[in-house]
Amino acid sequence: MAEHEHVRVAVIGSGFGGLGAAVRLRREGITDFVVLERADSVGGTWRDNSYPGCACDVPSHLYSFSFAPNPDWPRTFSGQRHIRAYLEHVTDLFGLRPHLRLDSEVKLMTWDNDKLRWNIETTRGALTADVVVSATGPLSDPKIPDIPGLDSFPGKVFHSARWDHDYDLTGKRIAMVGTGASAIQIVPAIQPRVGRLTLFQRTPPWVMPRVDRAISGPERWLHRRLPVTAQARRGLLWGIRELQVQAFTKRPDELGLVEQLAKRNMARAVKDPALRAKLTPDYRIGCKRILLSSTYYPALAKPNVDVVASGLSEIRGSTVVAADGTEAEVDAIIFGTGFHVTDMPIAERVVGAEGITLAESWKNGMQALRGASAAGFPNWMTIIGPNTGLGNSSMILVIESQLNYMADYLRQLDVLGGRAALDARPAAVEDWNRRVQERMKRTVWSTGGCTSWYLDASGRNTTIWPGTTTEFRRATRRVDLAEYEVIRKPAAVSEQKSEAVA
Repeated sequence: MAEHEHVRVAVIGSGFGGLGAAVRLRREGITDFVVLERADSVGGTWRDNSYPGCACDVPSHLYSFSFAPNPDWPRTFSGQRHIRAYLEHVTDLFGLRPHLRLDSEVKLMTWDNDKLRWNIETTRGALTADVVVSATGPLSDPKIPDIPGLDSFPGKVFHSARWDHDYDLTGKRIAMVGTGASAIQIVPAIQPRVGRLTLFQRTPPWVMPRVDRAISGPERWLHRRLPVTAQARRGLLWGIRELQVQAFTKRPDELGLVEQLAKRNMARAVKDPALRAKLTPDYRIGCKRILLSSTYYPALAKPNVDVVASGLSEIRGSTVVAADGTEAEVDAIIFGTGFHVTDMPIAERVVGAEGITLAESWKNGMQALRGASAAGFPNWMTIIGPNTGLGNSSMILVIESQLNYMADYLRQLDVLGGRAALDARPAAVEDWNRRVQERMKRTVWSTGGCTSWYLDASGRNTTIWPGTTTEFRRATRRVDLAEYEVIRKPAAVSEQKSEAVA
């Protein structure tokens, strides 16, 4: 990285959000930008999560950019390897390699009030930028609970997002901690190989069958020759999910039928009534993310698997102890315990106009205007920000909507001319957040009777968007300058006055 390099836009992260931002910048005619990536390759969460069985729970043709369709998806639900390859393909297709700064972890971003720009410190040097687009994503920093005795555990310990492929699980006694989206893929993938698998389950998930199949050669040929067929497929997948949103956001009681289908799915694979009782949730389906798997329940019914319906509370040497007193001797502990979603570490590294960090600004909960702009942080935007997550559809749809907003934001700066910045007005942020939270009260995520990773420490849902993707796209189509304070560089004003006098 060149010393004292200055760019118009610095994009942080190279997952779907970061690469999407880079593509959109180029399509807008902006080439003066860099993509800062802490790892040695692109891919984001699809690079980091390489655990056995890792795959997407959104259909492939919907989990891809509309501007970069892939007619050659091998399965209806693609695996990690193919999604990562797709992101590498997007990087090459749109000529993004020259903009990449790999192995460049952002350590600190500080807003300069005098020069109206961001000073960015990375592990490979410093640079400045007029605008920062933060696309680090909520599923990037693993969360491992503070378990007494963990430091003295003599065996192997790792998180699902930092899988140790050098560790041979064959014949080992494994403790799997957590029952989220990663765990339900890991368990059936490793169960046949391990000696014994003990699953620590604090809360059972609702699991629906995963209707996955290989996409045939003729289908792929048709999508290549007639792209409109792939577009129609994507449109159908999108439309079905748009119609489902009402049940999640306005009429959660309608999800009772889905619960019955989920219970039948369990009953087909789990014949033991005691085990079924452990695996049956006591909250409304949809309150936590509905998981998809046709192999999870069959794996739990195998003789070498024990389900402990209690969280891991203590470790004594090589003995893991659950909150209900259940003990097990294990050789390795795998944490499938999620990520820092409502307390993203990147927020501690962003220092705004008033000299406080984004984490301090968000100490009472994350909030950003239209999921993008935080008050007191001029010319800083986030992709997949507060209340932009989805409970039943593809995040790529939200990302593309936010890219529309980003593009118009930059156009507005061009129209303003000179050295200018936009800072979200606190009243606008509060009004947006109030409306979002008011809508949230009726949703299954608030009324379903569960505690999920969607909620922050105060119990407020700062993660999910309580509406359709169509509504979100409409809300982020354009930047409303009335919601922003326009900041001008003082020196520029003085220069203009001097020129006028002359």
